[in-house]
Formats: sequence, C-alpha cells, structure tokens
Amino acid sequence: MIRFAFAGRCSTEDLQDPEASRNWQLTRARALIEPAEGHIVAEYFDIGHSRALPWQRRPRANKLLKALRDPGRGFDAVVIGEPQRTFYGNQFGNTFPVFVHFRIPLWVPEVGGPIDPDNEAHDLVMSVFGGMSKGERNRIKIRVRTAMSSQAQLQGRYLGGRPPYGYRIADAGPHPNPGKAAAGQRIHNLEPDPTAAPVVQQIFSLYLEGLSDKGIAARLTRDGVPCPSAHDPGRNPHRAKVAWQQGAVRAILLNPRYTSYEVWNKQRKEERLLDIDDVTLGHTTRMTHNPTEKWIRSNEPAHEAIISPDRFDAVQALRKQRARNQGRQERAAKPSARPYALRGRVRCTLCGRKMQPATIRDRVYYRCQFTEHEAALHPGLDHPRTVYLREDIVCQALDQWIARAFTPDRLTATIQALAQASAAASAAESQTPERAQARKAIKDCDRRLARYQAALDAGADPAVVSQWINAAHRDKESAQKQLDTLPHANRHKEPPLDAHRIRQITDGLGDIAQHIHAASTDTKGPLYEALGITISYEHETRTATVRSRPSYPYRQWLWLCPRGDSTTDDTSVIAQGRLGEP
Repeated sequence: MIRFAFAGRCSTEDLQDPEASRNWQLTRARALIEPAEGHIVAEYFDIGHSRALPWQRRPRANKLLKALRDPGRGFDAVVIGEPQRTFYGNQFGNTFPVFVHFRIPLWVPEVGGPIDPDNEAHDLVMSVFGGMSKGERNRIKIRVRTAMSSQAQLQGRYLGGRPPYGYRIADAGPHPNPGKAAAGQRIHNLEPDPTAAPVVQQIFSLYLEGLSDKGIAARLTRDGVPCPSAHDPGRNPHRAKVAWQQGAVRAILLNPRYTSYEVWNKQRKEERLLDIDDVTLGHTTRMTHNPTEKWIRSNEPAHEAIISPDRFDAVQALRKQRARNQGRQERAAKPSARPYALRGRVRCTLCGRKMQPATIRDRVYYRCQFTEHEAALHPGLDHPRTVYLREDIVCQALDQWIARAFTPDRLTATIQALAQASAAASAAESQTPERAQARKAIKDCDRRLARYQAALDAGADPAVVSQWINAAHRDKESAQKQLDTLPHANRHKEPPLDAHRIRQITDGLGDIAQHIHAASTDTKGPLYEALGITISYEHETRTATVRSRPSYPYRQWLWLCPRGDSTTDDTSVIAQGRLGEP
C-alpha cells in the first residue's frame, strides 16, 4: 500500500465551484493510483489562488513543500489530478527538483504514473502542460477584456464596480444571455442620486466661479454637505467620514461619466515582479491608472447626464489654463534668499504635521497653520489658529548640545569615534556592486553547505549529499577567486582619517563650539541632517524636544547625548520658554 498526498488547485469561487473542481481532480488522481494499491492520506488543495502564483506563495502548496522536508510526513508519494491547474509556465522546472531531492515520487495522469527525473519525454510533457496553462490564462484574459471593451463601447453596458458619487445603481432589465436570464440574473445601469447629484452640479459651478479644489472642499465641509464616504457609509467603512477632501473634488471634476457616456478601462491590473533578483517568486498584482487615451467610451449616451458635455469641457479647459498659469508662476518664482536650517525637521505635537518655515520681521519662525478645513478633518482637536516656533532660540540650544561632544573631558572619545567612523565609511565606499555580488554568492554557498550538512545528519544518502557539498565548495572557491581579483572602488582615493590626523584638525580649529555657533545657516543644515535631528514642539508648554537618529557612518557618535547615555536614539529637551512668540 502506497500512501499518497493529493495536490490540486481551483480558481476563485466566483468563477467555479471549489467542491466540484476538487471532486473531479480527486477522481482522476484516484483512478491513477488505485491500480497500484495507492491510498490518499493527505490533501493539499488551494482555493481562490491564481495558477500564476508559484507554489511557495500558495498556502496549501507551500505547506506541501514544507511537509516534504519532514521525515515523519506520513505519505510516500504525491499525486495531482490536473497538471494545468497545478503548474504554470516554468513552475514544474522550479518545483520538481525539490521532490527529487527528498526522493518523493510525483504521479501525474498524463504520464501514467510517477515522473521519471531522467526521462526527457516526461520533462517535455510537463513543460508543455505548463506552457498550455500559461497560454490558457492569457487567452482568457484577452477574451474577457475584449468582450468587456465591446460591451462598454458598443452597448454602453454598466460593467459593475462602485458607482461614481452622484449616481446610484438601477435595474436595467433581464440579462441578455438567455441562460443567465433564466437563472434570474439582471443587468444594471446608473441613475442620478437625488441627494448627491445636485452636489456634483454645485462642485462644477463653484469651480467655474473660480474656486480651487481645496476651496470647494472647504466650502462643502463648512456648509455641512456630507462627503462621499459619509453619504454612503456602507460602501466606505475604511474611510474617514468627517470632511471633504480636495482629492475627492478633483476626481469628480475629472470624471467624464457625468456627461451620460459610459467609460471603462480607467484602471488596469498590472503584474510586477515580486523580487527582481528571484523571478521564481512570481508577480504581484497592482492597480494602475491608464492614460486617458486608453479609456473606452461608449459611442452613445448610456445613462442620464448630471453635467452637460459643454459644461464638462469648459471645466477641463479651465483646469488646463490654471495648470499652465501655475507652471509659469513656479518657473518665475525666485528661490528663497534665506536658507532654513531646520526645514522639514520640526513637527507640531498637536496635529503631528510638519511646521513650515517663514520669515517674520527679519526672524525665522516655523509655524503650523490650522485652517477651517484642517479643523473639520480633526474634529475636537484644540489647536490654535497658528503655532509659532523661533529658529534662532532652538538652534542656539541645539548647537550647545552638539558642541558638548568637543569639550575637553569628551574630546578623546570623540576623536576615537570619528576615526572609527572614517574607517567604516572608507570600507563601505570600497564595496562595488561586483564585489557585493561576489560576497553574496559566498554567503549563499555557506548556507547551502549548512543545509547539506543538516541533511547528512538527518540520514540522507552520503553519496548524493557529498556531490552537493563538492559542488557548493567549487562555487564558493570560484566566487572567492572573483572577489580577490575585483578592484576596490576607492583604491586611488585618500586613506581614511586616523585619530592623530583628526586631533590635528580639531586643534587647528580652536574653539569648536564657537565655530558651530557662528556657522551659517546653509552650513548647519547638512550637519543637522547628518545627525538625523528631528524636533517636536509642544505649544502648551513652549517646549522643543529633539531626537537624534544619526545616519551611517555618524552612528559612531554614540556619546553625543548630553546626559552621557550610550545610545543612538537620543531624545532630550533642548530649549523651552518663549519659543513661539513672533
């Protein structure tokens, strides 16, 4: 009696009955193994997972691969009922070697029994079925997309999905397919929503009157008009239902379906490699917006219009004109004459947003403006209209905090840490892509050797494992020779600074604390960036709290904390009192 594990797969439940698919695949598998007195003791059947996913990314198939590694797996062979449902493209070539490695036969009906790893005809048959599986999937995609395109363009058919704000789904009669009509299926259409359609018309009117997307959103929120997620909360449980967003206004203004014409193919599913360094992991699917020239529009009106085509075209022309004017203004705008040392590094603790720099009466401030629109997005938040933080007071305290690293009692430790950082940076710069690849190959060989040794300890055939070990040693020696012959990236660069040279530099600078304090703003900015400085400002207590996360190689500055702690994640109050008055 041979104990078998059954492996199979079916499409999503929307496309076929999982139980029926499992039953016929299981029937074929049993018909194959019963003459050999085979008995199925385990099942690994995936439901709702695409055949394009490799075995490692299908839950049940991946569990089967893990079971192959277990000496107490409970079965002696694996049988599949339909190779085109189980293997796709080159998946057989990437998966079958695992079965061979653990000496688990794989039975397939089209072969008439177990696959012989030394039989070229068996390998060819399985490769053909993988190609047929891939071709079948591609043909289905082409047929479905072509049919939907013609239905949208020629019939103006509503093809499902979320109706745009301003419309609701209405019944449009029995399904044109007689079989589906007999089963009670019906087609649908769009009709104006009596509550939301006037809001859409108001949005177009406000834009033509001169309001921007953000201004329209603020106006609707102020007037108490429910936003799309609040208007239909059942279909939007994942969205905040507090206020209009300018992105929602923009989507409405750009949607041509309000002119009574059906539009399809605005988005597409795009498959992208999950890992470009390991294509066997397959693809991941992402929704991607198509350019407007690829949209499919119905030849005739398909539903009642909310906006006339002329009015819609007028809004599009106005949007293009505003975009051109804004582009001219941005090109004509001169860069700021005053640099900001803490730009992008200060956050308001009340709302969590970054505070923006501004010059007021020759002083630099960072301010957080809380408009009516922001107040609607954060109901119940007690936030002043504007929060200010003076840059000079913060920088003065921050510079004193940094300069403490160069005081006499800490100078020696500082110099040693800087020397280590310089050496580490020099080593990192010498790492070319070719050298990195060679080092990765050596590590992979070490991992292979560890796995082979574990297999040998588990009782694998010594003759077979010794061949694997010898091959791994040869690959490692080849990678090591390649690494030894590759040049370093900084072979002709200056050597890293040592402690003696750094001390000479610091002695020549004199009072470093004074130099830091007197440095210009455009010089301090890169210093704060290298130290990973971020500041949180508490308006109620007038307290600025700094956090330092030095980037490599500055993480060698472990002693930088003024309290003397050894940490790379330092948080300290550096200034407080009268920080916010302009």
